[in-house]
Amino acid sequence: MSFENLKLIEPILKALKNEGYTTPTPIQAQTIPITLNRKDVLGCAQTGTGKTAAFAIPILQLLYQDRLQHKEQKTIKALILTPTRELAIQIDESFAAYGKYTGLKHLVIFGGVSQNPQVDALKKGVDILVATPGRLLDLVNQRFVHLDHVKILVLDEADRMLDMGFVHDVKKVIAKVPQKRQTLLFSATMPKEIQELANSILYKPEKVEVAPVSSTADTIQQSVYFVDKNDKKHLLIHILKDKSIETVLVFTRTKHGADKVVKDLVKAGITAEAIHGNKSQNARQRALSNFKSRSTRVLVATDIAARGIDIDDLTHVINYEIPNIPETYVHRIGRTGRAGASGIAFSFCDGEEEKEFLKDIHKLIAKTIPVVDEHPFPMKQLSFTERAALALAQQTAKQGNGNKQGNKQGGGGNRRGRGFGRTDRRGKGKKQGEAKKV
Repeated sequence: MSFENLKLIEPILKALKNEGYTTPTPIQAQTIPITLNRKDVLGCAQTGTGKTAAFAIPILQLLYQDRLQHKEQKTIKALILTPTRELAIQIDESFAAYGKYTGLKHLVIFGGVSQNPQVDALKKGVDILVATPGRLLDLVNQRFVHLDHVKILVLDEADRMLDMGFVHDVKKVIAKVPQKRQTLLFSATMPKEIQELANSILYKPEKVEVAPVSSTADTIQQSVYFVDKNDKKHLLIHILKDKSIETVLVFTRTKHGADKVVKDLVKAGITAEAIHGNKSQNARQRALSNFKSRSTRVLVATDIAARGIDIDDLTHVINYEIPNIPETYVHRIGRTGRAGASGIAFSFCDGEEEKEFLKDIHKLIAKTIPVVDEHPFPMKQLSFTERAALALAQQTAKQGNGNKQGNKQGGGGNRRGRGFGRTDRRGKGKKQGEAKKV
């Protein structure tokens, strides 16, 4: 299938050609026709699937066609809510790229910076507004933003907004947009709270789901260390004594765990920062910037906070804790070994629970992760019987499959309803400017 098959207008096809995109990703192929038919969408998809283009492209087409028919004024007709400044900026850049020849104006607003340039741009008229919940509510309450003409509402990364405590803000925003609208909600996971939110704001939605990635790149060298929980910090510090390991992304399951790992590393004289939902947007951006510039050697992250972050030349990923969802393992280690480069992924496994998680990972990726036996902190209680049981589980792993795609796919990666609103903290700064004409 090509983008031409999706009945896209020429200005958008021309922009996609400029970007080098010829073939839609699975989520784009599913979502674009549904959205063009003005139906609500409930999308379950990870970052890196081309999700942003899946909603940006049809929104641009719908607004472009509406403007040709009705010569509407430049009022906010599409509102995209996203939890962080980083994601908001990425989405705004996508609208700029795909809408280059449409003449539609878009603007991104977030907190942590002066609101004056944003207010000035809003006064000139905006068709598409990308916003974090906190700054949006501030400007709504000051009457600088009017949401009376919103036709399309998008909630992106809904589970991350939940994780960051923004759901109440989101509901406040939803209460301020017209009930008669098209609503699209995207979330990588569907916890109970997100499902309840979807039920309250979506009208007869079409569900779009992309199968999670199940294979790992051959360029990634994987290994697992069996180590007692209390020795994990010692093993991590031991590994990081190797100065040739320059950039390391460490994953923990919890925010508290991430902070604790950073504390242990800093105490050992290793530069480290954490990135998770409890950190302010400025703190997250600063930590990421320091890591990319190599001022910080180790970045410790939770899975949700690390979503959407693209780090070039990352050599090592360490799973300080084995993820309980096997697909999460694939996404974690997929941040290294990109574009044919080599990468290394270490996993620390302790206790019966994490061994079960490891077995699930072996089944998903259909291969056995080699065990590193020679290290200073071997697991004391790993008996012969346990090792034999683990070996038996590994034998059940099937042959790896993993197809590789040829064509470059669109925009991979770095809503109608009733009800309530949305949320975000106080997005933090990046450069600002006027609403851009696309």
